[in-house]
Amino acid sequence: MPNHLAGESSPYLLQHKDNPVDWYPWGDDAFSRARAEGKPVFLSIGYAACHWCHVMGRESFENAELAALLNADFISIKVDREERPDLDSIYMDAVVAMTGHGGWPMSVWLTPQAVPFFGGTYFPPKRRGQHPGFGEVLHSITQAWKQRRSELLEGGEQLLQNLSASLAATDEESAPPLTDDALDRATRTLWQGFDARNGGWGTAPKFPQPMVLEFLLQQHHRCGDALALEMVEKTLQAMARGGMYDQLGGGFHRYSVDANWLVPHFEKMLHDNSQIARLYLHAYQLTGKQFYRRVTTETLDYVLREMTHSRGGFFSTQDADSEGQEGKFFVWSADEIRATVPQHAELVMAAFGVTARGNFEGVNVLHVKLPTADLGAHFRMPETDVEAALSRARAALWARREERVRPGLDDKIITAWNGLMLAAMAEAACVLDRADYRMAAIRNAEFLLETLLGSDGRLLRTWRAGSSAKLNAYLSDYACLAEGLLQLYQTTFDQRWYLVAHQLADSMLAHFSVQDGAGFFDTSADHETLVVRPKTLQDNATPSGSAMAAGVLLRLGAYSGERRFTEAAENALRTMQNMAGRHPTGFGQWLQALSFTVSSRYEIAVIGAPDAVDTRALLAAAQHPYRPHQVVACCESPGDDVLVPLLSGRAQKGNNATAYVCRDFECRLPVTDADALRRQLH
Repeated sequence: MPNHLAGESSPYLLQHKDNPVDWYPWGDDAFSRARAEGKPVFLSIGYAACHWCHVMGRESFENAELAALLNADFISIKVDREERPDLDSIYMDAVVAMTGHGGWPMSVWLTPQAVPFFGGTYFPPKRRGQHPGFGEVLHSITQAWKQRRSELLEGGEQLLQNLSASLAATDEESAPPLTDDALDRATRTLWQGFDARNGGWGTAPKFPQPMVLEFLLQQHHRCGDALALEMVEKTLQAMARGGMYDQLGGGFHRYSVDANWLVPHFEKMLHDNSQIARLYLHAYQLTGKQFYRRVTTETLDYVLREMTHSRGGFFSTQDADSEGQEGKFFVWSADEIRATVPQHAELVMAAFGVTARGNFEGVNVLHVKLPTADLGAHFRMPETDVEAALSRARAALWARREERVRPGLDDKIITAWNGLMLAAMAEAACVLDRADYRMAAIRNAEFLLETLLGSDGRLLRTWRAGSSAKLNAYLSDYACLAEGLLQLYQTTFDQRWYLVAHQLADSMLAHFSVQDGAGFFDTSADHETLVVRPKTLQDNATPSGSAMAAGVLLRLGAYSGERRFTEAAENALRTMQNMAGRHPTGFGQWLQALSFTVSSRYEIAVIGAPDAVDTRALLAAAQHPYRPHQVVACCESPGDDVLVPLLSGRAQKGNNATAYVCRDFECRLPVTDADALRRQLH
């Protein structure tokens, strides 16, 4: 029996279009039928690269018997969490409230009014130990709906009231003055929970947490905190040497299933790689270590090679599975290594920790087992020869891997995630002087504005080839794209990028602000009415939209001098700084915004042709070192057409490119020499 997903554009929904389950996409059709037939709704939320979503799909949604139960007693809805983060947020909060934990696939049962009353995550088709089977769950809910419906409805309404109250409570927290106390407290808390052996926080599974690590880099820069830098470097070194990092093709997998970064969950997500690449770039700027530069470029090169649409948009996800097996594309047996690089097989196996027994289900996840110096000593080879041999081996192994069946690709373009990658690509272009990154960033921005920005200044969430852009954009889409455009402005100094970022900020204030309170909602005021209006304050795999908005508004305030931007950000920060200080692993993006607010901040205006030699020297002095608490503007000669207020009233000294530096509301004398500028910025 055909279901109702064939006309959708989401690769995740299309994966289920041939299921015997009579799936509907989220919308009035499904809920109207539920109300007319008096049936509960089964809501299944997942995403295309989710391994356990695939498993539950094969086990239960392709099962004719289980599909018949769903079709008889429920109206079934499939949702791609990446398209609808609002629904994912609301119903994940409900599942966590009901069960104490959450994840994907998410399974939630709703009333015909979309109120949740029961939920969970993955259910096996039949009982396994203490885990009830999916068929068993369906029978129980059907009976409860028929016999105890009023009780279910009452419980659902109470749950909804509790969720609404928890959202409202965040507005009522005390709002003390902004200080650096929360930053110092957060650093101490992070040190107490830090895994000094392996890097990162927690045991297994272990996530990279780029927002937290970025905050710690900023904390070290702000006050010289040695422990902050130690936590960052320990983690970055371990991640990039472990199986979390693709040692052949570049780019990071989603997370590690163990505590020491060895065995990853193999999917590669755009939002992870954008944030992590930018983090390694900043580590390179701060320390000068070439290792961090190499990881940055290998990650961004992977995105350009495998995750970029011909028109410039960046794809969402590379799947964990290929040929129905998790990680098959990425793992190696010892025999495969010997066959591919016979001349240096033993060296390669020692370098990447390959054994006959394997480290993952009988095969091997490649990781850096031994440094080149140790390999050279063991194999009696000069270290330079070891490096050359491993370089050739990587190329050969990568070429052999390219012959395998590739993992699936979720090729939809998501505005927020593209904004994050735009920021990384643009900043790397500036710092590393990479023309290809610069062009990729420009093409991406042009594509996003052409395809996903309407003439009314409103954004859409997603686009996929063969379909039109669709779905109202969320706060995170506006904030992340604005962040990317501001970074692109600081790379190209083309004022159009600044102008659009400013317009997006206007939209955030107009459509997402909490009325009579501080902060922002995830959805716009004219968004579809849902059972609650979500307001996600905590970071997840992507930064909190509210925290990202605060950071963008602070930078725009520095560029423009418009207090409305700065005040909106500071009002939000006042309600969040204490929570962020107490629970830093969940609020890294807020800590970054707070750090920008309370730190000494540079506002730098450079007057000169951006491509001129003397201008480039000044810009390099301003931009190449790691300096997170600054904004930089540049133009040849500010006239009536200047759009960036920071440039207004500036002029060259003589015929020389000239830099103007202001810090903490005090302006220094203009300089024309790069060394003099460095002294002012020291």
